[in-house]
Amino acid sequence: MGRLEDKVAIVTGGARGLGRVFCLAMIKEGAKVVVVDILGNEAQQTAEEIRTGGGSAIGIKVDVSSEEETLRMAEETIKQFGRIDILINNAAIFAGLGRKPFYEIPTEEWDRLMTVNLKGAFLCAKAVFPQMKEQMKGKIINMASETAFTGSKGFIHYVTSKGGILSFTRALAAELGQYGICINSIAPGFTDTEAARTVTDDITKYDTSLTPLGRLEQPNDLVGALIFLVSDESDFITGQALVVDGGRYMH
Repeated sequence: MGRLEDKVAIVTGGARGLGRVFCLAMIKEGAKVVVVDILGNEAQQTAEEIRTGGGSAIGIKVDVSSEEETLRMAEETIKQFGRIDILINNAAIFAGLGRKPFYEIPTEEWDRLMTVNLKGAFLCAKAVFPQMKEQMKGKIINMASETAFTGSKGFIHYVTSKGGILSFTRALAAELGQYGICINSIAPGFTDTEAARTVTDDITKYDTSLTPLGRLEQPNDLVGALIFLVSDESDFITGQALVVDGGRYMH
């Protein structure tokens, strides 16, 4: 029996990259997964792949910046599976961002990142809360970033949005502990994903000299931390930020 047997998990940004890896990892631990993505066809394809492999999953097209669509996300999950145990707030704008000084970032681009990366997490948490409150238990994982601790030149809007995720996690954990809901964040380092390959000319040239473990982070490096934080093993951990970056940032 897996550590997430019969748990129901929603993963935003679940069609590709880290989100897809998280979906497949939780399926292996016995969870039922709702693959949520603005790329609706790809979300359904990932869900179909899971079902073909014997898992239980559905794919839903959702814009996490829309309250109406996030509420529908929660409703469809409950209709299909009867409960919501886990929310992974993974959806974020990162792919295709070019490094530029803060004073050259268009206001519209700043607003777009805050709306998806930060407001999206707020709306998704708000949507699943009533069901988790009724159950008196739930796990919410907000994907932050090592850059929220260290800064990163040329990505001030992305870094700021992830810093907001850290504070959002703490504030929400303080509010929802009374309902048995644990909220934590995972902060990856620079990870070899499809999105990461769009913001660098050659990912193989990423400087790992400051990483004690001496290599580029891979998506599977985050799976252990994720499964632990969404399982019953972490029921007395909330409001925390777990940095998974090979030791590049230590705190």
